[in-house]
Amino acid sequence: MSSQPDFSASSFRAFESAAAALYAREAEVYAERRPRSSAACRDHGAGFISNVPLHWMLDWPMPFPMVVAEAQGVHIADIDGNRLTDFCLGDTGAMFGHAPPPVVRALAGLETRGFTFMLPSADAFAAGDLLAARFGLPHWQVATTASDANRFAIRAARAVTRRAKVLVFDGCYHGTVEDTLVDLVDGRTIARRSLIGQVADLSQTTVAIPFNDLDALRQALAAGDVACVIAEPVMTNCSMILPEPGFHEALRALTRTAGTLLLIDETHTLSTGPGGYTRVHGLEPDLMVMGKPIAGGVPAAVWGMTAEVAEAFAAARDRDEHGHSGIGTTLSGSALQLACLRACLEEVMTEEAYTVMLDRAAEIEAGVASVIRSFGLPWHVARVGARLEVVFRSAPLRNAAEARAAAMPETERALHMMLLNRGFLLTPFHNMVLVGPGVTNAEAAAFVAAFADAVAELSSSAEAIQ
Repeated sequence: MSSQPDFSASSFRAFESAAAALYAREAEVYAERRPRSSAACRDHGAGFISNVPLHWMLDWPMPFPMVVAEAQGVHIADIDGNRLTDFCLGDTGAMFGHAPPPVVRALAGLETRGFTFMLPSADAFAAGDLLAARFGLPHWQVATTASDANRFAIRAARAVTRRAKVLVFDGCYHGTVEDTLVDLVDGRTIARRSLIGQVADLSQTTVAIPFNDLDALRQALAAGDVACVIAEPVMTNCSMILPEPGFHEALRALTRTAGTLLLIDETHTLSTGPGGYTRVHGLEPDLMVMGKPIAGGVPAAVWGMTAEVAEAFAAARDRDEHGHSGIGTTLSGSALQLACLRACLEEVMTEEAYTVMLDRAAEIEAGVASVIRSFGLPWHVARVGARLEVVFRSAPLRNAAEARAAAMPETERALHMMLLNRGFLLTPFHNMVLVGPGVTNAEAAAFVAAFADAVAELSSSAEAIQ
């Protein structure tokens, strides 16, 4: 069966059918435990659409969103008093834990100094030095989200190269940057079907190719019209797709030969270690973007560039009229962002924090992999630093097409709900587990035990159906 090559057709159907039934049961348990959240989420007429401040808050596998009362470290509690160990961590926004004390202190220090005034604050210079020392690129700018930072970096790349196109890898996600919201369908780059209100033909601005496909990369760059390649070092937004040996070295060599800039989006792969995947693996990007956790969960992002790109970018600014450049927003570079960014880099994203995160993630990876083996399932665990994912396929994924073929939506949904009802919150969009520095050995072991219980129920129910 094409949707799950490692299962027979009958086994795949049995597993998905069992998962659907178990989900229905677990959804009832979830609802029984959350009467106050249920009441709060009912449609009351005027106010937020569907009673949520952003529509994608309805995309969780929960029957309705739980309403959060508080979050601290790696724990989150809802208004019904349910307490969970959080392995979602705001889909990376709180990767180092909710409300890290150094960031809280930085926020408190602003109460008499102001939040934003469109001029540098005293923290700006230290924060800039910290970025350069940590991530290797000498020149930086601040944005409010990774979406903005990617958008600005792409605009800078186009200005520097005077080329129009960007190259992305099929299945990517780089925020709400329209140029990157595309899919590769039958060899053609088209706008993603879920993209609302799109009117421009994105095939004129973007080319999508499969990840790990160096022949496709050579061919796409040969025309000499690609301003930049934007890439996560490890694809984390359509399951987890690791780069094959030699891929990044070839990507860097081919882009340099073609005169194309390389933009690395480290927003999710900051989980790799201090300095992100780029520092750990010695990548050499022309541009780099980081968002979400970089200021401890306060809305902030950064984008950096080499000295050569910075010089060419300055020349482009001098060449064109100064003013509304399409780069920068009023609240970007605020005193609030810079204070939190500095605190996070100095006191939160430390070597010690990463050591704990990586150790706990390795424990969970080994435990989950052992459970998968013990039940003889054709699955595996992929990991990049403190981020790991259960992939419904025995072999590593090479590209998004393989990720889509390996999807088991009912099984994924059931696993989420079963683990949630056992005290663990996963990221809603995949089987992704993000391990914060506050996770204890006992909590790691408890998660593995809960995963084993869930898999045992899924397996026995599927066998009964067969």
